[in-house]
Amino acid sequence: MIMTDLKPPIKFAHRLSVAPMLDWTNRDFRYFVRLISQECLLYTEMVTTGALINGDKARFLGHDLSEQPIAFQLGGSDPKDLSLCARMAEDAGFSEVNLNVGCPSDRVQSGRFGACLMAEPVLVAAAVAAMQSAVSIPITVKTRLGIDGQDSYDFLCGFIETVSDGGCELFVLHARKAWLSGLSPKENRNVPPLDYERVYQIKEDFPHLHIDINGGVKAISEVNKHLQKVDGVMVGRAIYHDPYLLSGVDKAIFGQRGESVSRHEIVLAMLPYIEQRMTAGRSLKSITRHMLGLFQGQPGAKAWRRYLSERVHLTGANINVVEQALALVPDTSAFAK
Repeated sequence: MIMTDLKPPIKFAHRLSVAPMLDWTNRDFRYFVRLISQECLLYTEMVTTGALINGDKARFLGHDLSEQPIAFQLGGSDPKDLSLCARMAEDAGFSEVNLNVGCPSDRVQSGRFGACLMAEPVLVAAAVAAMQSAVSIPITVKTRLGIDGQDSYDFLCGFIETVSDGGCELFVLHARKAWLSGLSPKENRNVPPLDYERVYQIKEDFPHLHIDINGGVKAISEVNKHLQKVDGVMVGRAIYHDPYLLSGVDKAIFGQRGESVSRHEIVLAMLPYIEQRMTAGRSLKSITRHMLGLFQGQPGAKAWRRYLSERVHLTGANINVVEQALALVPDTSAFAK
């Protein structure tokens, strides 16, 4: 079993985390983001138990040690399968296993996992207990505030209480309910209104639990406001589209010393990794697509995105394309030093 020296401790890393996002938070994106923040918690994409047990384990479990601390998110409902997959994640060196009880898509409903499991808190508790008995790393749950007509505060409290009895001490609450019929997954991210106050109340009523808040957070200033009420904040798409939002969080959120790394320095630090991954068979465009937003709002950002988008797919494209794109962007950090 691979044991990792977690710095910071996993619960402290939850003060700020980057949400699991399908097709986005793969190992290339995580390596890239870790160059910007050394301290925040990262998540894998959600992986179903069936995919992990029967599919490409190396693909799902592969990661670089520099990505730590990192949580592996599972989708599933069978306690036996979940405990088996939790052991795989621990053996691979992940810091935590998170059970998805929040995804509202039709696919997860037909597979009996995701948000539909909010209607079965006893099953979720049993799954958590099975996983917790199989591993020594934390088992956490990411969920919504409710589903369809089951969206009262009493319903949410009952879910939290039941699942915590199964051994879960940390909940990530997406501050919206989920509509399992009538809304697409994309609409479920925006249409149901945010209710931050309900998450704050959960923390007041369950002070012994670690409560993270998720949903609609777009700026680090908002993170600090939420941290006055809850234990941690999860940010998703805002960071993917503008990853340099994480610059400075190690100092502002985690109290670390030192200066932030510039955007240009981040790109240069990525070059050896890109070469290594391409040698292993990864395409250049599969890696650089996660880097397109690095210069968001900066002079030269459009030229950076366009140059990469037009050239990384060409035959023979290599890190020279990235270096040439970088040359189109003024290094404003040089004037600040």
